[in-house]
Amino acid sequence: MSVNKVILLGNVGRDPEIRYPEKDFPVAYLSLATNERNPGSQLDITEWHILVLTGQNALFAEKYIRKGTRLYVEGKLRTREYTDKFKIARRRTEIYVDTLEILGRQ
Repeated sequence: MSVNKVILLGNVGRDPEIRYPEKDFPVAYLSLATNERNPGSQLDITEWHILVLTGQNALFAEKYIRKGTRLYVEGKLRTREYTDKFKIARRRTEIYVDTLEILGRQ
């Protein structure tokens, strides 16, 4: 048995970017910042996550989520490889969101 589950609570870093790779199939991309205390320091460690929302979640994000929105998300990790416009091989780890809840705005 194996488990691929991510739970995050953080703030949206930019407005969602909506794309339609197929007709009537929206995909939303947005970034989410999470913070944790750095032991022995006054500074927080900020980690940025790339969220991918599809279907109804993408339409919900387009209407209601903006930069600064506080979100609770559950999803799974996926890593993909691609070649950028400069022919450089890249890896990108994304969280494919299954469940999300708006907790407020800053």
